[in-house]
Amino acid sequence: MPGQTLSPARKPGAPLLVTAELPPDVLFWADGLRRAHYPPERNRLRAHVTLFHALPASVEEELVQVLKDLAASPPPPARMTGLMKLGHGTALAVESREVVEMHGVIAERMHGLLTNQDARPLRLHITIQNKVTGEAARGLQAELAPQLQPVTFRFRGFGLYAWEDGLWREIRTIPFRG
Repeated sequence: MPGQTLSPARKPGAPLLVTAELPPDVLFWADGLRRAHYPPERNRLRAHVTLFHALPASVEEELVQVLKDLAASPPPPARMTGLMKLGHGTALAVESREVVEMHGVIAERMHGLLTNQDARPLRLHITIQNKVTGEAARGLQAELAPQLQPVTFRFRGFGLYAWEDGLWREIRTIPFRG
């Protein structure tokens, strides 16, 4: 889970991940869905909204400054709009124009350093099921779709993590202050 400590020292060169941090009530609810539907042997993280999957460790200082500058604004509004089909999984679709714009600012500053995955257009979501059969994913989607109602919330900040041996190590959370 984000924040899980692996060892006293960080692994040198570990790629950096950036998340938009969920408020506690949404995190609790979404993480409950994730624990219920994600294959338990693969569920090593709590529910999250990933903005960047693998930025080079060498940009950490600049990245922290960019995140701090962006976090001077008010917490951006967001809306959970329903399900997102992932093929072999299911996610909760999230809309937030402001977070997409912030992602663009970060991507511009990290130009030339983005992986193919991080350079693609951003589709905000919270994965609650992955690496299952297509049949299992469609079954969960059919079960959840009639129950889900749109949920509005505000992101609470940015999370910065290091990817170490398949786990996330929390580096810091940068709260929105505006």
